Amino acid sequence: MRTTTTLTLPILLALSAGASAAPPAPGASPEERGGYLVRIMSCNDCHTPLKMGPKGPEPDMGRMLSGHPESFGVPAAPSHGDGAWVWSGTGTNTAFAGPWGITFTANLTPDPETGLGKWTEKTFLETFRTGRHMGHGRPVRPPMPVYWISQATDDDLKAIYAYLRTIPAVRNRVPQPVDPPEPAAPAK
Repeated sequence: MRTTTTLTLPILLALSAGASAAPPAPGASPEERGGYLVRIMSCNDCHTPLKMGPKGPEPDMGRMLSGHPESFGVPAAPSHGDGAWVWSGTGTNTAFAGPWGITFTANLTPDPETGLGKWTEKTFLETFRTGRHMGHGRPVRPPMPVYWISQATDDDLKAIYAYLRTIPAVRNRVPQPVDPPEPAAPAK
């Protein structure tokens, strides 16, 4: 698979089209509502690695929501220069490089060592309310739409958390973000 790729909106929409987005019935469990929200919020588009299928890139649902594949490592980011192109993504659509450095999509599965298995509901909510990892750590970096997700209701975030606790745990240690290089010192 290529190291970097550009996924256009039609490709991303096609990737998302496979799962049903029908709203849950009235009185549905929080887990059912959370599954619906994860689908309509397109969480799989970045948190589920792409693999090459017979018709091109497709979500690797055997690694659903497991984030950037540990086996892929930390690819070097291409140079973006000062032009119109300021960010890029890996072919798995799980790592992104831009002025913020390199970010890797998190493992959202309930694996206790590499995913959200040890996170509490409170920690999950605080992450989106503060825009900081685990509610108090490093900033959650682009392209994660934390600003928009922070506007979800507590009930919706709790439903997403409940749903994520029900999916298969995938052991996958995602790399830590990479800071951007320090700007070069001015020539003397």
